[in-house]
Amino acid sequence: MKNINVPEVVAEVQAAFDRYEQALVTNDVQVLDELFWRSPHTIRYGATENLYGYDEIQAFRAARPSQGLARTLRRTVITTYGHDAATANTEFWREGSDRVGRQSQTWLRTDDGWRVVSAHVSLMAVPA
Repeated sequence: MKNINVPEVVAEVQAAFDRYEQALVTNDVQVLDELFWRSPHTIRYGATENLYGYDEIQAFRAARPSQGLARTLRRTVITTYGHDAATANTEFWREGSDRVGRQSQTWLRTDDGWRVVSAHVSLMAVPA
């Protein structure tokens, strides 16, 4: 496949990813809502919930507690495919937790900019 990781596209997705991460840990629900594609086709599988469509994702964000959101990222990998599609994968840790989190996102360039069209979050025991 051609055009894997075009530098300027990687930079765009990295900026969108960083904006998402900042909004996540500060509970900036307006930005989080903005960065998800407003579509019934958008899916987010969370650590404790399965959300189908933008409306369910938005409702979840509005009801989510705003404490304990700080986390440390590790091994973030952004891969772009052409100029309009990308994946972002990262591991994360929360202070005091004995589990490592994993987050995968599929990003798509839309008329409104880069948006998450699919996301998955899971937790696992820290490997020995």
